Amino acid sequence: MIDTTHRIMSVDKKMRALADPVGRLLTDVFHLLGLFAIGGATVWAAAGAFYEMMHKGAPSIEDLLLLFIYLEIGSMVGIYFRTNHMPVRFLLYVGITALTRHMIGFVQEKTGADMEVLVLAGATLILAFAVLVIRFTSNRYPSPTYGESGASGVRVD
Repeated sequence: MIDTTHRIMSVDKKMRALADPVGRLLTDVFHLLGLFAIGGATVWAAAGAFYEMMHKGAPSIEDLLLLFIYLEIGSMVGIYFRTNHMPVRFLLYVGITALTRHMIGFVQEKTGADMEVLVLAGATLILAFAVLVIRFTSNRYPSPTYGESGASGVRVD
């Protein structure tokens, strides 16, 4: 009985020794393909938005903020590609910029102050506070680098 258990455990270790590198390779390939797809789609969308701006003759503030959103997404993809760390702050910056863009468009359409403007401003403030918290905690409690004990390879700053 003990000998059978030992053999099963030995076979399990050998299978894992073969499967782990293949799994890592497939995961890395998936990450790279996904990053290139997201990066390509971002460039495509930004080029389309820029083309539409050129067609209009002049960019609006909303158009410029949209290009800034594309820039932040591209930067986030580049950082993840180089470091294998997810920069969550960039997602928050995208959210802040998108809310600001929406708020500007809303204010330009309406003449009086409305509850939606207050909600958008409050949401922007919450996201700005989240950036502050993430920056403070990542500065005060730095994450171990990839490969160190307890590190998952994904940072939140």
